[in-house]
Amino acid sequence: MQVIVIGAGVVGLANAVALARRGFQVTVMDKEGVAAGASFGNAGHFATEQVFPLADPSLLPKLPRMLLDPLGPFRIRPAYFHRALPWFIRFVVNMLPARRKRNGEAIKALNARSMASTRDLLTFCGRADLLVENGSLLVFETPDARVMAQELALYRGAGVAVTLLSGDEARALEPSLSDAITGALWFTEVGHTPNPRAICEVLADTLKAMGGRIEIDLVSTLQGGNKPSVTTVGGKVSTADKLLLCAGAWSRPLASKLGHRVPLDTERGYHLMMPQQSGLKRPVASYERKFIITPMDGGTRLAGTVEFGGLDAPMSNARADCLLPHAKALLPRVFEGADVSDGERWMGFRPSLPDSLPVLGESKSPGVYFAFGHQHLGLTWAASTAELMGQLVSGETPAIDMSPYSVKRFD
Repeated sequence: MQVIVIGAGVVGLANAVALARRGFQVTVMDKEGVAAGASFGNAGHFATEQVFPLADPSLLPKLPRMLLDPLGPFRIRPAYFHRALPWFIRFVVNMLPARRKRNGEAIKALNARSMASTRDLLTFCGRADLLVENGSLLVFETPDARVMAQELALYRGAGVAVTLLSGDEARALEPSLSDAITGALWFTEVGHTPNPRAICEVLADTLKAMGGRIEIDLVSTLQGGNKPSVTTVGGKVSTADKLLLCAGAWSRPLASKLGHRVPLDTERGYHLMMPQQSGLKRPVASYERKFIITPMDGGTRLAGTVEFGGLDAPMSNARADCLLPHAKALLPRVFEGADVSDGERWMGFRPSLPDSLPVLGESKSPGVYFAFGHQHLGLTWAASTAELMGQLVSGETPAIDMSPYSVKRFD
């Protein structure tokens, strides 16, 4: 059977390989090519500790200040506010206790499969080395031990494997950390990759070796049926037995062609890639500063800011540049004398839904399936999503209940 996968990011490529392993003949279509978007520039963190939906009631009193601060960790561009408002209304509704609990359980169900699925996928591709399982740190600068204790209890209560470290214990793990670090949470069952783009390239190479194809073309329309089809902007029509939409931030207009009104919006994520080698063995996130530092091949990646501004507004260099002063505070010896001009700025688009869950499963059109909207956890969930969608497309019963991720929840 033939399958067309739309999207050559990490989610689309992981799904393509999973389907090829099941005997499908797979063609991947993408408007730019392998890892051209968020899959290139993400923080490289397999963040299975992130079990809490982003719609947190504690954000409400902080939102006005956060959203108006042009360099804050979470911002809406003023010109985009009216377009983002419906998304934020839904976001606030998902703060209701019952919804938040349900969404959190669905996040944990995907996270629980993530590391094993990723390990299996990369081992199959012959690059298990692209997954480093040294955990990650969430560091604190506050002298108030109660703050750390509360965070520890929160994560342990959610079933996350975590250890509380003193500042000295954190520096024993990561000697380059500042003396100002007063403590840390060590998440012991998470991982990172030193090269997110390499994961996508390895998946693409594996797919091709299995007889799959990757085509660069812009899809304009989908159609379901006995032989579902895609039409490109140039008018080329391709048919297959199944279609799988994994187009990330660009999935919404294609889903709308099939009659689905999906409230997907785009979080514009920034990074600053610095050439300095940090010496870190694992990602380090800051509780107070709301950003993350990840050791990478060729340097150190600083990431973490979020901006709502749509797909067309230009990049704001200042949102990438503001990450370096934070990195200097946490790793002063590494970044002493460093300047933003030493690094490379990047912006990518995270496809986010107001309940923090992806859309996974069948569409209302026969033969068409969805796997998009993975927000901050596309890298984390790519392999586990691929396993589940492989089971579903093959006509098997998926290993977990897929109803929380169904597109029908927006009907």
